[in-house]
Order: sequence, then C-alpha cells, then structure tokens
Amino acid sequence: MKSEIVGFSDVGYDEALRRARELIPFLREQAPKCEEARKLTPEVIGALNRTGLLRYLQPKVWGGMELPFVSYFDVPEMLSRGDIAVGWVVANLASHHRNLVWWNPKAQEEVWGSNPDAGIASGIAFQQGRSVPAAGGILLTGQWNFSSGTDHSEWTLLASMLREGDQTIDYVMSLVHRSQYEVLDDWQTLGMRATSSKTVRCKDAFVPEHRVNSMYLAKPGHSWPGLQVHRNPHYRLPTSALGGHCIGGCMVGNARAALEASIDLVKARSTSYTAAKMRDFQTVQLRIAAAAAKIDAAALLMRNDCLDAQRTVEEGGMPDIETKLRYKRNCAQGVKLCVESVDSLHEMAGAQGIYDKYPLQRMFRDMRAAAGHFSFSVDAQLPPWGLVALGGEFRSPTL
Repeated sequence: MKSEIVGFSDVGYDEALRRARELIPFLREQAPKCEEARKLTPEVIGALNRTGLLRYLQPKVWGGMELPFVSYFDVPEMLSRGDIAVGWVVANLASHHRNLVWWNPKAQEEVWGSNPDAGIASGIAFQQGRSVPAAGGILLTGQWNFSSGTDHSEWTLLASMLREGDQTIDYVMSLVHRSQYEVLDDWQTLGMRATSSKTVRCKDAFVPEHRVNSMYLAKPGHSWPGLQVHRNPHYRLPTSALGGHCIGGCMVGNARAALEASIDLVKARSTSYTAAKMRDFQTVQLRIAAAAAKIDAAALLMRNDCLDAQRTVEEGGMPDIETKLRYKRNCAQGVKLCVESVDSLHEMAGAQGIYDKYPLQRMFRDMRAAAGHFSFSVDAQLPPWGLVALGGEFRSPTL
C-alpha cells in the first residue's frame, strides 16, 4: 500500500464539517444547474475534490480523512442543507470508499493506487445480479437500477447471488471497472435528478477473485480480508444495518433547508387577499414549530444510532440482530418525520410552492423522490424489529 500518498489525512471532524458548512451557499446556487444537467456540475465536483469531502471515510493511509463513524450521518446532512443531490452523491461515493476497505488490498491498490479520488458507484440489490464460479473468479450478469453517482464514477460495486446450479452458495459484492458495464440513461424522474442514479448492466463480466467479497455475514467465522490491514474498529460496522443512515442524513439536511426557506418566506410575506402578516397566523406558527420538532427528532434518532454503533465497536463489540433491526427501524421512521415536515411546509406555501423559481418546490420533489428508497420504507423496515421484540426470529444472510 502507498502510505506516502498525500491528501486529507490531516483533516479532522470539526474541519470537515466546517468545509461542508461553507459550501452551502455555493451548492444552493448550483442546485438548479445540477438538476438541469441531471448530474453534479464540474464546479461542484471540483469543490468536493478540493475540500476532500468525497474522501471523508477513506483510510488515512490512502490520503482519506478516516473520520469517526458519526460523520457517516453528519457530513451528508450538512451538504444537503445546500442541495440534497450533492449530499446524496457524496453519501454514496464516500461510503463506497469506506466499503472498499473490506476488499483484498490488491483491489484497493487497483482503484486508489493511480487515483485516490476515483469514484465508486454501486448496485446493491442482490436479486438483480447472478454470478457463477469461474477459474480465478466469477462471471457476473445482471441489471441494477438506482446506481447513484454513476456519472462521476470509474468503478462500481455490484451485488449478486453466487450460484452453483440451482443453489445459492453466497451473497457477494463485486468490484467492477467501468469498461465492463453499460450505463443506461434512464434517469428521468420527479426529483433527485442531479444524482444521476442510472441503471447499469453487464453480461458474463469476469471479476477476478480479489475483487469479489462475500457479504454472507451470517456465515460462521465470516470476515473481510481488508480488515487484516485496516484496524480501525469503525470499519467493522456492516452497512447492511446502517447503510440508510448516510442518505437519511441527506433527508434531514433537505428538511432543514426547506424549513429555513419557509421561515424566510413567512417573514417576508403577507397574504395576497387580506395583507395580514403570515407570521401572525397561529396555524402557520404551528406548522413551522411542528416541522422543526419533527426534523430535530429525526436527526436525533439517526445520529444517535451512529454514535451507539460507533461506541459498540470501539468497545470491542458488535451490534446484535435486534439492535441492527432497531437501527433500520429508526432510519425509516426518522425519514417519515422529515417527509411529513416538508409536505406540511410545501402545503403552507400555497400557490408560491408551484414555481420552479421557488427552491422549496425542488426540495419537496427531491424529498418525495428520495423517500422511495427501500431503506426508508416503514412497511419493510419496522415489522422485522417488531417481530423480534415480540419473541419471533428474523434471519438475513447479509445483516
């Protein structure tokens, strides 16, 4: 490994948050341009590279910041106050810098050796990919949608069910170079347009063994080869339990931006028909206060989970299945609170809320579009914890 690489290893948590906070006005100015382009503008990508914020979870030995796990939530949350699409792309690409730590060091060298800024996208649904053993690796076929940040990536992590005949023998993630997969330009959506969350596909792509990692966490004695090198306990946390929290931070940041925009509107506005000041309406006061309380509650739920998980691994432990399910429950419920808040604020905006020029309109669309993510489905994420709490058993090979 190239420990001589220079980069952002001297940047700590407080400085990283300061850099993210200082970008907020710039990101708000760039947001319409990003949406029109359906990806982040070169100016935004340049700012993220200059500040190192795409590498806040990358190991220090590769020039990354290697920040504490709570930053998994905090950095995307702060950036999303400027533009949720930026926070979302950073959350995804930065979390994949973190995930690459689990791979064989040879794979890390291939990605980071020539370009430690290299973007890594993903396709995370195992059922969308099928792989079979081959000499020295696997053959991978599939089509994965919602590959966020794919326009800014040279690599991707693709999930598949590894099969021998009719039997699934493993659940694996494969590190695949852009030359081996096709990007489908199918990202025409209600919101989150700037995240370039397009579909990728490949057929019989050969992936060498060192670029394939088992995610079958339920296997006895399961471990990731990269953790023999990277000893930071934070890297032991599986994103199958907490993966929603980084993008959940984006939902909180977007809701905070919507609240700020709504407060500014109320302060500046009288009603069109009576000239009464909006701030004097108790219903308006109630909406503003209720939205703020829900957003704060959502932030506390998700951020506390990150701190709890961070503390657990620092003490040498690992969250049990009930705790992992609680994390997933809290993320979905927290996002539900954010969605309710932005819905209410947009409704309060009335006719003003339909104009493209009014930022809350985009924030509302982005919130509704992002809320469709599987991690945020209360129907999917709450019942498993309820089952376990009631004495039932929940099994997942990848949790």
